[in-house]
Amino acid sequence: MAAASNSIMEALACAKWGLWRSSARSYCPQSDRCAFRMQVSVHHNTNNDFSLRNSQQAFTLSMDLMPGGVNSPVRAFKSVGGQPIVIDSVKGSRMWDIDGNEYIDYVGSWGPAIIGHAHDKVLAALAETMKKGTSFGAPCLLENTLAKMVISAVPSIEMVRFVNSGTEACMGALRLARAFTGKQKIIKFEGCYHGHADAFLVKAGSGVATLGLPDSPGVPKAVTSNTLTAPFNDILAVEKLFENHKGEIAALILEPLVGNSGFIVPKFDFLDAIRKITKDNNALLIFDEVMTGFRLSYGGAQEYFGIVPDLTTLGKIIGGGLPVGAYGGRRDIMEMVAPAGPMYQAGTLSGNPLAMAAGIETLKLIKEPGTYEYLDKVTGELVQGILEVGKRAGHSMCGGHINGMFGFFFTEGPVCNFSDAKKSDLDKFARFYRGMLEQGVYFAPSQFEAGFTSLAHTTEDVKMTIAAAERVMRQI
Repeated sequence: MAAASNSIMEALACAKWGLWRSSARSYCPQSDRCAFRMQVSVHHNTNNDFSLRNSQQAFTLSMDLMPGGVNSPVRAFKSVGGQPIVIDSVKGSRMWDIDGNEYIDYVGSWGPAIIGHAHDKVLAALAETMKKGTSFGAPCLLENTLAKMVISAVPSIEMVRFVNSGTEACMGALRLARAFTGKQKIIKFEGCYHGHADAFLVKAGSGVATLGLPDSPGVPKAVTSNTLTAPFNDILAVEKLFENHKGEIAALILEPLVGNSGFIVPKFDFLDAIRKITKDNNALLIFDEVMTGFRLSYGGAQEYFGIVPDLTTLGKIIGGGLPVGAYGGRRDIMEMVAPAGPMYQAGTLSGNPLAMAAGIETLKLIKEPGTYEYLDKVTGELVQGILEVGKRAGHSMCGGHINGMFGFFFTEGPVCNFSDAKKSDLDKFARFYRGMLEQGVYFAPSQFEAGFTSLAHTTEDVKMTIAAAERVMRQI
């Protein structure tokens, strides 16, 4: 990574003097590849024709095989309309669908691809690991290596347990908080999404907000009766909940920077106040850093904002694109987890060697000097450019970014919570989304999801995206 790191620092230096070289990060478009799906030969388009004929054919078939044709609801494009795209391959900052259309990708597999898709070093590590097997169901040395890296990076984590998803991580953290405190109630924030476990599907964000669903059927009232909610950034509402349920609250869980209602930053001193009130009431503070972990900084949002929670959940980046999750925290709390303690949680594929190997290589790469400065630069240019062309075209917009995470809304703002986010013009966002897709730019198909950049994104990618946004903004 030394050479890549030097490229980042050199690029930053060049940018300072107006000598930016778009070659600071490069990718291989692999334009000569083809693949076969549904008896359709997939070649990358070399002209400006945009067609989703193959995706439509594949999706029509998938509708008969899987609920809604997808394995995660937001992929179905319900909130933006139009034909969902079926992906064939990814590399660097780009992705290609089965019709051969090429896109600049700002979803990054919903966050894991911080170094870009299919990084050569990660692929090499996976290939080497696979020679020894794909799953052991027993301890392996790679678990120790990744655990040490996570513990050394994240301020709150003294011990860690690996699982297979962010949902599973939040489930484990919640059960642990209840076991440790002996209390039952939890506080979460409206529009924050912590996975699809029953206790969290109360005023949730992400796909629940995207589809406009009420709290999910099938969740017993007895479970959700212990889930209390407050608007994000409203410390008075939190104080009132603690007053009304004195001695009953086990934990408060939140996204320290909300990514599942769009991109919403905490107000000044909000996290400090949350930390104080949880300590004063002997409740645990849980940071859900599945999105923000290793993305806002190497130590996550807690390092960036300078607030140390009691427990932290992780996912996405620590698996380098493979299924993974983790929860960790203070040693005295984590030692309650079986087999060290009585709080039971287990998983067949937890700590599997492939996810560990991909995570190790990814963390090595992003630890190199210049990583977060580069992410801040390209993401800042992207968001500023989109907001400028949008406002110039007469649209009310607001947005922001922190390093490799961003978002924007079609409303004047400010957006401080989920209620504010819902004021965004969703019809306009849908038209913008479909227009950008035809221009070869892939954003998350929902107004209520944050966007992500990577070390593979170049200023040329950003310029192309802003130019496309200008064309689309004039049309909508």
